[in-house]
Amino acid sequence: MNVIGISGWSGNGKTTLLVRLIPALRERGYSVSTIKHAHHKFDIDTPGKDSFRHREAGAAEVLVSSANRWALMHENRDGEEATLDELIAKLSPVDILLVEGFKTEDFPKIEVWRTESGTRPRYMSDKTVIALATPASDVEAPIPVLDLNDEQCIAEFIIQHFKLEKATHGTAC
Repeated sequence: MNVIGISGWSGNGKTTLLVRLIPALRERGYSVSTIKHAHHKFDIDTPGKDSFRHREAGAAEVLVSSANRWALMHENRDGEEATLDELIAKLSPVDILLVEGFKTEDFPKIEVWRTESGTRPRYMSDKTVIALATPASDVEAPIPVLDLNDEQCIAEFIIQHFKLEKATHGTAC
């Protein structure tokens, strides 16, 4: 699986780019999955529902299935967060795995950065950042600078980075 991160400080547009990249890669014929890191406690279950009650009763994992989708919830009762490699191992193989977050892990990343954020770009101190996606046209960097508003060209950059065969012909940049 070809794993690439969409990284950057909060509020710079990582999720917005990611949800535009998925269809740009899919329309080229690539299968895509995502992993999203959350820095806070979150819940995808609803209090009172059977699956919620199963977890509350102490089940280590609860799998909910229907004709439309299935979801596996795993409780980290020991307080240890799963590593990115452990999470990747749980996924079905795809052509491209887009990872939002996990910015301190060692894998290639495209940093989303806006000058108006007032933050220093991470690529300056993070060797795993292979490109900078920004709306600013005057940014110079020692890595490729991509137009944050052009998901087609960013998709093409990802395809070229992994030297993937074109599944279908996409937009040239």
